[in-house]
Amino acid sequence: MTVVAPQRISVTTLEVLAAVLGSIAVGAALVLIWLSRFTVTRELYVSELGAEGEPTAATFEAALLLIVGGGSVVAWAARRVRARPPLLAIGTPAVSLWVGCGFFLIASQVTCTSGCPLPYGPSFTWQDFIHTLAAVLAFAAACWAMIQTSFAREHRVLARMSLFTAVAVAAIAGTGGLFSLFRFQVVLGSRMEFVATTLAIAWLMMLGIVIAARKLGRPHEVKQTIG
Repeated sequence: MTVVAPQRISVTTLEVLAAVLGSIAVGAALVLIWLSRFTVTRELYVSELGAEGEPTAATFEAALLLIVGGGSVVAWAARRVRARPPLLAIGTPAVSLWVGCGFFLIASQVTCTSGCPLPYGPSFTWQDFIHTLAAVLAFAAACWAMIQTSFAREHRVLARMSLFTAVAVAAIAGTGGLFSLFRFQVVLGSRMEFVATTLAIAWLMMLGIVIAARKLGRPHEVKQTIG
């Protein structure tokens, strides 16, 4: 009787699958967010899609969970990407993404109250405070991952795209956040937040696609196997 040895799966193959599936997941999340946005006629900030009582709450939660899951596996596929400068090399973009995904998970489960009021003054609630803090820290971690990737070794195209996206997301999201904080040009601020969110998710998709393409473009790379 012939015994057939179990087929081994290379780590590279798993990384490609993780990068591709993760990119698809975050892409689906982006589609869900914009489909939800188009169903609401009034101007609103991103988090309001998931606020208590909103008809889009369940869809928005699903979108955030897709970002958490997809972002986590893309981070795993990109875990070897490292920045050159010593300060940025403390940790890796993958670790920063995992931290961001953790905070997005919190934001998905602790939603803001109706209208998503700012958590200060008479409207203060711990629920809104936790949601806002988690969302801000998640965005900050994602931007830090972009900055780290913009100084990555041996990833020139990815580095340039990451630098552009990091600057754009930080500037647009920061300006939109200040508009919200001071209740100035709220309509413009809400639209800027959606643009910043779209750019951040698109960057995460791009990261997965570039990592997958780079792995597939190195057929002679020594492949570690598991199984």
